[in-house]
Amino acid sequence: MTRYTLHKKDEITMKPNFFIDGFIILDEYDVVIYIQKDLEGYFGILENIYGKIITKTPLYKYFEGKLDGRIHIIQINDYILQVKCSSVKTNHKHTLQIINLTNITEYIKQQNSLSTSLNMNTTLNEIINSSYDGIFVTDSVGTGIIVNKAYTRITGVKPQELLGKNIREAVKNGIISDSVTLKVMKEKKSITIIQSVRGKEVLVTGNPIFDETNEITFVITNIRDITDLNRLKMELRKEKALSNQYLNEIDKLKKKKDIELLLKKIVAQSKEIISVLSLALKIANVDSTVILLGESGVGKEVFANIIHSSSNRANEPYIKVNCGAIPPHLLESELFGYEKGAFTGADPRGKPGLFEQANGGTIFLDEIGELPLDLQVKLLRILQESEITRIGGRKTLKVDVRVISATNRDLEKMVEKGEFRKDLYYRLHIIPIYIPPLRARREDITPLIEYFLLKNNKKYGFNKKIHPEVYMILENHDWPGNVREVENLIERLVVTTENDVINSNDIPQTFIKKKKIKPTQTLKEIVQNIESNIIKEQLLIYKTTRKTAAALGLSQSALVKKMKRLDIESK
Repeated sequence: MTRYTLHKKDEITMKPNFFIDGFIILDEYDVVIYIQKDLEGYFGILENIYGKIITKTPLYKYFEGKLDGRIHIIQINDYILQVKCSSVKTNHKHTLQIINLTNITEYIKQQNSLSTSLNMNTTLNEIINSSYDGIFVTDSVGTGIIVNKAYTRITGVKPQELLGKNIREAVKNGIISDSVTLKVMKEKKSITIIQSVRGKEVLVTGNPIFDETNEITFVITNIRDITDLNRLKMELRKEKALSNQYLNEIDKLKKKKDIELLLKKIVAQSKEIISVLSLALKIANVDSTVILLGESGVGKEVFANIIHSSSNRANEPYIKVNCGAIPPHLLESELFGYEKGAFTGADPRGKPGLFEQANGGTIFLDEIGELPLDLQVKLLRILQESEITRIGGRKTLKVDVRVISATNRDLEKMVEKGEFRKDLYYRLHIIPIYIPPLRARREDITPLIEYFLLKNNKKYGFNKKIHPEVYMILENHDWPGNVREVENLIERLVVTTENDVINSNDIPQTFIKKKKIKPTQTLKEIVQNIESNIIKEQLLIYKTTRKTAAALGLSQSALVKKMKRLDIESK
């Protein structure tokens, strides 16, 4: 055969940039007549390749079946190459085969990275769309880039109304009443507002995302339908009306003292606690023995204070004794006193006991269940005979003392076990008052939170506020520590949180739980209640049925028909 030698003067007709990274040229007999030196970087040493038929060279294992004119991909060590064989004619009418090689290693890596990014983006979108709350994200200038399904479900605003458009347009076009995004961009901090979106009230929180230069790159807006909160507000109004009714009944008990001053000493909202307060005020002006029962932290001492301060003994001594805090060997001398020289170390002048000090007034024996059995006998004598004998003394002293006791223990079971005297049990239980735990009177939780928030703000010079979502979380908590636990938590939140608004992230995780709610109404009744509450709320805002109907997207006649069906009076 006639060998063809490639000369520099030969011209090969080809497109520009045909040889991208390297090439091999074969003559019409598949003999290698040229191989680019740079290809050694891919294939290794290429000596003894020139002048040989390619099928007889080590290279052929890479090109076998891939010299058909189509594009193929081969991998050599850590390199990925694109192979394409093309036929061209020289000026001398010879047909040459040119194997063009393109290094696409970096391109493939980029494609793989892009694929991973796309997969991550898909996962992120799925997470965002699975959120029950509405999520809306804008870039640094307020252009919408993400709207999840929940946002549309809650507001009725379609994605195309916000995506790719500046939030200022949404405000201008009346889609939303106010923009938390613009407020966040201006103040560069998290902000929460109540927003109206096409006549529907939603709770909106905007959070900024900063880059390394502390510039805002995105604003993430979270929205929550507050229809349920409005329903709770309506229910709260009803409960307040009921509480006012109870308070009116309490007003009938006014005698020498102003009941309003007494009410300032207790946060009374629920009918259960109002009922207890009513009983306490009823028995205040009699001298019957009272025992306050209930769990630790429910406020037994508060009720003891009210009973004394609203009694005829209000201006007389009021002595408080924690029977569990005084060592048993000292408790007797503290309660009943001692004569001079009664025991080693005693005051040489003797000492009157707490019962003597309370003469004419009231003594409050807290934790009465901790009183030792031997002292229970002496207490029983005081209750029966109204007289005491000091330690080391021989004469009895008459005392006029009203006894109020309190315990969180089950005294009845203690009587059965022989830990508490039965006769004393009945003497103490002339008027038992049971104070229910906080979980049994949840209407008091929010007023207590507000009371202790105000108290601690004033005490520490703060102006902290509580996010509405926090109220919902705390109202669902069982509060095993009762009122004392509420007081301690609110003080902790006021002094430890950095922001002026206490939100759900500041609440201990033990307070956040999923609460199973058993429906007490049919679906139809629930829907009717929601409709009724929304219409009543809007009527309060817009005053007339015409304006209210427009805000709700109804005709005036349709609204009037609904009001008639739901038994709503027009104001």
